[in-house]
Parts: sequence; structure tokens; C-alpha cells
Amino acid sequence: MTDPKPQSLEISLLLLRLGVALVMAMWALDKLINPGHAAGVFGNFYSLDVGTAMLYAIGSVQLVIIAAFAAGAFKVITYGAVLIMHAGSTLSSWQQYLQPFDNLLFLAAWPMLAACIALFLLRHEDRLLAVQRA
Repeated sequence: MTDPKPQSLEISLLLLRLGVALVMAMWALDKLINPGHAAGVFGNFYSLDVGTAMLYAIGSVQLVIIAAFAAGAFKVITYGAVLIMHAGSTLSSWQQYLQPFDNLLFLAAWPMLAACIALFLLRHEDRLLAVQRA
């Protein structure tokens, strides 16, 4: 009888990777499809005035990183970049956490941040449908 734990772990990590990639891809696509909204987010949460061209550049780079992340490629770089991007987003929203019942959706950032950390720490175990197996 084979031990089901490695297979369960690989399936779990694949599902986490694809779930995180989906959310991150939507955020990147927002910069390309709705740059006005993305500019408002940058202004409100990061205190940055970002133009449309810069949003297109940021969104495009993010999509390349997220695609490689979703494919399980260049794990140290892509898993680390996704972790840093999401941590920055989560931590920059700190004021929303001061009134949690008025901002319940912002709390979803924390389990996703935990998933990003777990994926980074377990990247060598994340082999199912991954370009880079090690």
C-alpha cells in the first residue's frame, strides 16, 4: 500500500497555487482592463499617483510572473514575487483591519497570505503539474 500523504500534499499545493494565481491574475488584469480603478487603488492604499502607461507596464509584468507561478516555474523567483506582491497589498490595507466588520472582504487577504507563505516554504514539494519539479 502506498502512502497517500505525498499525493494529498501535491494536490493541495496545486490547488493553492492555482487559487492564488487566479486572484493575482484578476488584480493584474484590473490594471490592464480598468486602469482608472487600479489608479484609484494605488492612490488610496499606496499614496501613489500612477499613470495608465505605468499601470499597463506593472500589470503586464505581473501577468508574466503569475503565469510562470501558475505553471510552477522558477519557483524561488515567482513564488517569492507573488508572496511579496500579496504581502504588500495585505499590509498596505492595515487601516481596513481597524474596523473589521465594515471591511470583511479585506480579511480574506490573510488566509491568502498564509497560502502564499505555505507555497513558498513548500515549493520543493509542489510538483504536480509544475514545470520545475524540484
